[in-house]
Amino acid sequence: MIRPRTVVLNGDLGGGKTTVSVMLAERLGVRRVSVGDLYRRMAADHGMTALEFNLHAELDDKVDHYIDQLQHDIATSGESLVVDSRLAWFFFTGALKVHLVTDPVVAARRVLGRPADAVESYDDLDSACRQLAARSESERQRFLSRYGADKTRLRNYDLVCDTTRAAPAEIVARIIELHSSPPDATPVCYLDPDRVRVTGETDEDGEIVVRHRAPHFVAVLGNRRLRAATRAGEKLTPMRLAD
Repeated sequence: MIRPRTVVLNGDLGGGKTTVSVMLAERLGVRRVSVGDLYRRMAADHGMTALEFNLHAELDDKVDHYIDQLQHDIATSGESLVVDSRLAWFFFTGALKVHLVTDPVVAARRVLGRPADAVESYDDLDSACRQLAARSESERQRFLSRYGADKTRLRNYDLVCDTTRAAPAEIVARIIELHSSPPDATPVCYLDPDRVRVTGETDEDGEIVVRHRAPHFVAVLGNRRLRAATRAGEKLTPMRLAD
């Protein structure tokens, strides 16, 4: 019996990784591992918020060493899994690597709607936006410093999906579609056309090509197709990253 390919999910804070990974594990019939849940428990054990624990981890590399050794051991076990983790794409070399992107304000509204606890709580939408951005940048700098790995570089992944308006079931369907396909050199991207900035009034027909500088997307080709997707109310439109 051929084992299903492991799927690892990374993405923006508040991007829906938990919901998508739970649904995906059920669809594939494999175990789900959440490094984020482990990280939250460690933060609680230290009496810190998620942001405070991120900043603590920048100064104390034992935190990352412990988590990274755990991910390395899981990756080499051979078990087929769904892994929800910021850095699993770096350790699980043969996995299908999925990255979820989300509009920052939408992400902040989502986390603001969760029950507050000692690890994660926000006073208002502006506070949530600022703290999520600070946590994400803290992680990015830490991973860059220790591994030379930039989690915001979309070419690290096989599939990029925008969860701003798309339902979790739609995201899972896209992952399942790609799950049995051979890996490609460039990521497959499904983005919300409402989030992509149009750069000109005229453009030839054809595929939409975008540039990314987190968290923004700008169309460099395909503006006509992009406008049509927006008018049609599409939530996930295929696009290609610019070279």
